[in-house]
Amino acid sequence: MPFFAYKGRDGRGQLVEGVLEGTDSGAIAGQLLTSGVSPLEITPTRAPGKPGAGLLSSFNKQKITHTEVLLFCRQMYTLLKSGVPILGALKGLHDSTDNQTFRNVIQDLRSSLDSGHELSVCLARHPKIFNSFFVNMVGVGEQTGNLEEVFLRLFNHLEFEKFMHDQVKSAIRYPAFVVATMAVAIIIINIFVIPAFAKVYQGFKAELPAMTKALIGFSNFTVNYWPVILVVLAAAAFGFYRYINTDKGRLRWDRVKLGIPIAGGIILKATLARFARSFALAIRSGVPAVQAITMVANIADNEHIGRRIAAMREGVERGESVLRTAIAAKIFTPTVLQMMAVGEESGSLDDLMAEIADMYQREVEYDLKSLSSQIEPILILALGALVLILALGVFLPIWDLGGAALGKK
Repeated sequence: MPFFAYKGRDGRGQLVEGVLEGTDSGAIAGQLLTSGVSPLEITPTRAPGKPGAGLLSSFNKQKITHTEVLLFCRQMYTLLKSGVPILGALKGLHDSTDNQTFRNVIQDLRSSLDSGHELSVCLARHPKIFNSFFVNMVGVGEQTGNLEEVFLRLFNHLEFEKFMHDQVKSAIRYPAFVVATMAVAIIIINIFVIPAFAKVYQGFKAELPAMTKALIGFSNFTVNYWPVILVVLAAAAFGFYRYINTDKGRLRWDRVKLGIPIAGGIILKATLARFARSFALAIRSGVPAVQAITMVANIADNEHIGRRIAAMREGVERGESVLRTAIAAKIFTPTVLQMMAVGEESGSLDDLMAEIADMYQREVEYDLKSLSSQIEPILILALGALVLILALGVFLPIWDLGGAALGKK
């Protein structure tokens, strides 16, 4: 995404300037307004960096992991709870952090705080590390005086997200390994095995079965045109990557993902679990329902679901209940809708949303544990079909010639 240089004034009327990354100037203005900054000027600019920094430095730059942000929240909670001032807490974190990139970020936060900016405004300068939900939650903590509690809730929230990510990663490891092994086996057979058999078949001077002809033709095409195949595959992968990074492409791909057998249901439940957990966290922190829905919609992993959640916000703005807008979104089960209704009627929507998140989490855990058993039959059928095609294509000529030889005798 492009970068934009901005100038604005914070709640105290002081001039604020910096560089943010966003889709367009309107998105940057939205980030600034949610951070309490009134934009005065927004202009396109280059990515911020030190003069003379080249490609090598970007490769050597350490990445800031999800775990480091999670620990940052926990340590900030502990230090602020102990009465340590924010600047002192950031200094302690700066000195104890091994990641040089994160140390630079913390140093930038300290410098911005020294200039009189609020912590939420300072965090907004690093959107790749602290998303809009994180920034808004810190802003709420500053306004209510419960900053340390907000950091604790953010820690629990990020820990939940890490758990979900690790569960999904663990579940797909085995199927991915099997598929990769099958792909490597197909490549080896096409390049080395089938050409060797083809030379043997040439000495038979007999009519080969159609299956064998097809395998030999595909093998010859692979051996003779493998550079073209690689170029086409690379171009297709690059084109697909570029397409899904456009607004239209991302929306279509996210909609397609929800329709994938087995995996689509897990993606939907995991996304809704994050929505429910984030919404409950925002409501508990004192964020109005409309603003909470906006914050959650902006961090949804799935663009299709994010737009459905954004439509819920529009309904709430018109004065409709959260339940009514959730029904119109058509992404929640009847059980979840019933729990939302109870939460609104009892005034404990945050507690019910947290229970919904727990329910979705349990369902995702169960689905992930049984994912291998659901995928195994598909993999076995695919592997069996591959072995059958290769066996028929490679050994049919040998069987035919052997049968003919036995008949002559």
